[in-house]
Amino acid sequence: MMTMQAAVVVEQGVTFAVVAVRPEVTNYTYRAVRMRQELQKVFKNMPIILMSMDSNGRPHYYGRRDIVNFLKSIKVSQIPWRQFTFMPVM
Repeated sequence: MMTMQAAVVVEQGVTFAVVAVRPEVTNYTYRAVRMRQELQKVFKNMPIILMSMDSNGRPHYYGRRDIVNFLKSIKVSQIPWRQFTFMPVM
């Protein structure tokens, strides 16, 4: 089993997932794309936004531009984070 910090958010009729990842994921397009593909198995049929924090505590988002722009307009603490547990698909 694996655990992750994530949130399912509904904003203006759009349901999406925000998942906290290490900066090594959001810094490289290939890793970000692969991670989002894997997460589609958990968060079916919803856009997935990856979020990492830099060394200064600033969030960096990777995903759909309109959702990323919305997330940039709020504080990370406003995101309803919770722990998700799932079984990785082999």
